[in-house]
Amino acid sequence: MDSPTNQPPPLMKSEDKLWIVISHLSLLLGFGLIVPFIVYLVKKDESAVIAFHSKEALNFHLSLYLYALLCIPLAMVFIGIPILILLGIAAFFLSIIAAVRGADGREYRYPLTIRFVG
Repeated sequence: MDSPTNQPPPLMKSEDKLWIVISHLSLLLGFGLIVPFIVYLVKKDESAVIAFHSKEALNFHLSLYLYALLCIPLAMVFIGIPILILLGIAAFFLSIIAAVRGADGREYRYPLTIRFVG
């Protein structure tokens, strides 16, 4: 007998997958805060899955901007620059991982993300 963790995720419409992937990859496209916010406002009543992923992406992008702002004073003592580089690398890879998992129908929670939008 299969346990619940071995069951495949439920099937999603391709349009839902597109909105999820766009929400997560919007940071790489240069529209980090705008796209997930608009997707969340427009689709939150239509699909709980899209609402979850767009909210996660929005919280992650807000957290990244906050962390980057906190690194600016640290750049004066040369510790902020390596942290900013690590933030950029982490944002790149974590966005791709979230987009792939979201397209597969699985939930993904970004690490070290402050939940601004509940």
